[in-house]
Amino acid sequence: MGPSGEHDRHDAAGLRSGAAGDPGARPGTPPAAPPGAPRALGGIRVVDFSRVVAGPYCTMLLGDLGADVVKIERPGVGDDCRSWGPPFVGGESAYFLGLNRNKRSLTLNLGDETGRALARRLIARADVVVESFRPGTMQEFGLGYEDLHRQHPGLVYCSISGFGSTGPYRDRAGYDVMVSALGGLMSITGTPGGPPVKVGVALVDVCTGLYAFSGILAALLVRATGGGGQLVEANLLATDLAVLINAASGYLAAGHVLTPQGSGHLSIVPYQAFRAADGYVMIGAGNDKLFLALCRELGLDRLAADPRFASNAGRASHRDELVALIEEAVATDTVDRWVARLAAAGVAAAPINAIDRVFADPHVVASGQVVTVDHATLGELKLVGPAVHLEATPAGVYSAPPALGQHTDEILTEWLGLGPAEIARLRDAGVL
Repeated sequence: MGPSGEHDRHDAAGLRSGAAGDPGARPGTPPAAPPGAPRALGGIRVVDFSRVVAGPYCTMLLGDLGADVVKIERPGVGDDCRSWGPPFVGGESAYFLGLNRNKRSLTLNLGDETGRALARRLIARADVVVESFRPGTMQEFGLGYEDLHRQHPGLVYCSISGFGSTGPYRDRAGYDVMVSALGGLMSITGTPGGPPVKVGVALVDVCTGLYAFSGILAALLVRATGGGGQLVEANLLATDLAVLINAASGYLAAGHVLTPQGSGHLSIVPYQAFRAADGYVMIGAGNDKLFLALCRELGLDRLAADPRFASNAGRASHRDELVALIEEAVATDTVDRWVARLAAAGVAAAPINAIDRVFADPHVVASGQVVTVDHATLGELKLVGPAVHLEATPAGVYSAPPALGQHTDEILTEWLGLGPAEIARLRDAGVL
C-alpha cells in the first residue's frame, strides 16, 4: 500500500453490465461491483511506463482489481498503439481502447531531467513499477531497479522485454509476431503444407502480460507477509516456450517435431472442424465413450464396432479414413442443428463464430462481460470486462481508457501536491 494509505480512484459513474441498452443484470450474470465494495488491490499504486500490448495488458489487470494505475505517456504522442488502426473510433484507436481500461494517463517527457525527476517522485509514492523498454533504457533514465530498490526497498519492479535481460538477443526489438516465429509457435499454426500463419491476436504478448501480472501479485504477497520488494521479469520468448506445452514436451521428451494441424489435433481424433451443410462445426470426442455417442448421433454405429477405431490410438492411426466418414455424415445437416444434437448427446460441439456472432451469442450476452463505460471524448463505449470474478473483492471496469494526458494535472496534484501555477510552468517547459 502506498504511503498515503487507501487510495481508490476508480469510482466511475455510468458502468453497466450486460449488453448496451440493458443496464440490468441477467440470470447467471455476475453482479456488478457495488459502490464502495472492497477491491483486492485497493490502495496499491502503480506507475506504468509500459506500452503496446504485454505491459498494458498486465497493468490493465491490476487496475481491474482496484489498483490506481498511472500510465506514463510521451507528450503529444502517447503509447505506440494509440496510432494502431484501422479501426479508429472518433479518432481513438480501437486497439488502444481494448488494453487500457482502469488507468489514468499522465504525459511526461522522460528525455528531460525535470521529467525524470518527476518520475522518481511519483515512484517514491508507488508500490509497483512496470516498464517495457529495451533492457538498459530505464537505467539510462536513472530509473533502473537497482537504483530505485536502494531508495525504496518495498518497491515491486516489473520489467517486460522481448528476450530477457541476458543472452545474445537481449537488445532485439521484441514484437509478438517475431517471437512467435523464432519461438516455434508460428511453425505449428495454420494448415498442413500451407504458408506460415500467425495467431489472430497477439497471444504471446497477452500471455506475457498474464505472467507479469501473476509475478507482481506474488511479489506483493511476499511483501505483505514480511518480505521486501523485488524485481519481477517476464519476456516474450520465455512465454512462447512456456505456452508450447505439449509441442515442447513432445520434442523434449520424445523427439517429435510438431507441424501445423489445421483445426485438428495430433493426439486426439476426432477433434477438428467439419464442413456442415451451411458452414463449419467444431466437434471433439476426447474418449471412447464420447466417440460412441458421436457415432450414434451421426448414424455411424458401424464405426463403433470397427477395430480400427476402437481406441483413440487406433483412431489417430486411421485419421484420414475416419475423418472422411464423419465429414460425409456432417455434411447432411446445418451447423446449428449439429451443435444442438451433439450437445444433447453430451458430445462437445461448437459453431465457428465470426466476432459479430460471438457478441450476439446468448451465453456471451448473459455472462455480463461486455460493459459500457463513459469515455472522455467518445461518450458511451462498450468494452470486454475482466475474465475473473472475485465474490468478496470484485474485479470490474471502473473507468474508461484514458485520453492522452487526461489526468496529468489531477495526478500531479494528488500524488505530488503541485499547484496549478507549477503544473502550467512544467507544461510550458515541455516537461508535460
